[in-house]
Formats: sequence, structure tokens, C-alpha cells
Amino acid sequence: MQKIGTAIYERAFELMNSGEVARVLGWEKGELVADWSVALFEDAEELKGLVYGDYAGANLSKTCVLRDLSKLEGKTLVILKPCDTLSFNQLLKEHRVVREKFYIIGAGCKGMKDENGLLAKCKTCKSKNFEVYDEIIDDEEARTVESADRFEEVAKLEAMTHEERFEFWRNELSRCIRCNACRNICPACTCRKCVFDNPDSGVAEKANVTDFQENLFHIIRAFHVAGRCTDCGECSRVCPQNIPLHLFNRKYIKDINELYGEYQAGEGEEERTPLTSYQQSDVEPSIVHTRGNA
Repeated sequence: MQKIGTAIYERAFELMNSGEVARVLGWEKGELVADWSVALFEDAEELKGLVYGDYAGANLSKTCVLRDLSKLEGKTLVILKPCDTLSFNQLLKEHRVVREKFYIIGAGCKGMKDENGLLAKCKTCKSKNFEVYDEIIDDEEARTVESADRFEEVAKLEAMTHEERFEFWRNELSRCIRCNACRNICPACTCRKCVFDNPDSGVAEKANVTDFQENLFHIIRAFHVAGRCTDCGECSRVCPQNIPLHLFNRKYIKDINELYGEYQAGEGEEERTPLTSYQQSDVEPSIVHTRGNA
């Protein structure tokens, strides 16, 4: 994606020098080859560090960052991959960000990597379409989408017995160190104050005191974003314990598709989601309860 990266770099300089944007939210290289970090460039000298390529995996549509940038003078240029635009557009639907404060470059993508190879979310790419943008910098090569079933792993979990599935998640969640990386990176976690940060909630301990709390944190968080999660995979990408947290969200997405019809959070302009709109054709609660794969 060197061609796209060069074009984005040149266009960002042009927009900043013209005064159309005051700053650029993008990526910069770290000490290691695959270590690319999110960075805010506020002048032309800093902008020389801007990169875009195989290791620009981070989703820049994070609410708290965009909300803070909205308060600054001038527009912020944000570089968004196709899947990232789903998250940004979902935030627009929820009135969490101010569209006029951002200039969006839709960046072509053929899959992002880390030190272990192609990112999990990119192995089951949802789409190469851009939901929101001011301009697109892309090429035909970067628009190739591999055909893959993103619910394959979920189906394997559903095929397990209740006992096997419980043991699977107990094993995975037992590694959680409550660093909150999954919550902090999630575009759908938009609360100004999280219940897990409230000392009066009874669940604000930094470490898991009991096995129950290991389950509680992740299950509540997954329920919280159900119907709004765009399946960007950031929760699993940043987890230092390599817990496949995205499988929680994909299970809910799969259920929503089966019970209420195909739905992709972040697509289109409709503000109401399957879980916040009600129709006579909706599945009855008794059917949901007896499906046996909750």
C-alpha cells in the first residue's frame, strides 16, 4: 500500500499548509517494524512522521479522542480505513461526534498486519465500502476482499455443550488482568463515566476479586455495545492476554441477524438499531429464551 500511503502523506501536507485542517490524526512508526502508534500531528514539521501502510491497524474512531478534538479550533483530518468508517458513522448516528469538525480521508486497505501476520479482523473483512468521507485515496489492488465467514468461530462455540462453552470462556477470561484496554479502545464504549470506574458501584476494583467478576466485566461490556458494535476487532487486537473478546460481540451480531434480520452497525443513515426499534414481526421473547445458545 505504499502508493496509497504516499498519496495520503502528500494530501495531508497540502490540507494542513492551506489551512483547511489544523491537525492530522494518523499513525507514526515506533521502535519495532510492526510497532505503529496512533499520533496527532499539529504542524508541518511533526507531520513528517505520518505513515500509512501495512501496520496502520488501529481504528481511529475512538469517541473520547474525537470528542476532545471536536472542542479545538479548526478541523482535524482523520484517516479512516473502510471498516473504521463504520465506527465513525455509528458515532454520528448516536450524536457522539460533530461531523463538521473533521475532514475525513477514506484510505484504501487490503488488510492490516501485526508481528504475527494478518490481523484477525482482516481475515474476515466485512467490506471495502466507505460509509463517511470527504475524499477517498485508494487503488484497485487495495479493494480486493477475500471471501470468509466471520461467524465460523462463533458457530463452533454454539456447537459445544453448555459445559464445554462455559469451560472455554472460563479458561479464556481467567487470563484477564483488568487492564481495561478493551474498554478504552472500543469505539462503542461512549459513556463519559464507566460503571467500572465508579467507586460506589461495587465492581470498580482494578483486579478481579472473584471468578464471577472476570465474567461480569466482559459480559456486561458486550451486552452494553450489542446492536452498536461494528465488529472492528479492536478489543481483541489490543488485549495483552490474547483473549478473543470479539467472539462475544460476534455472537450477539449473529443472533441479531438471525432474529431480527441482517444488520451491520454503522451502515447507512438509519439511527435506530434492531434492539431499539420494535415491529410486530419481531421474534417473541419466548423464542429467544429457548434457542439454547445464549
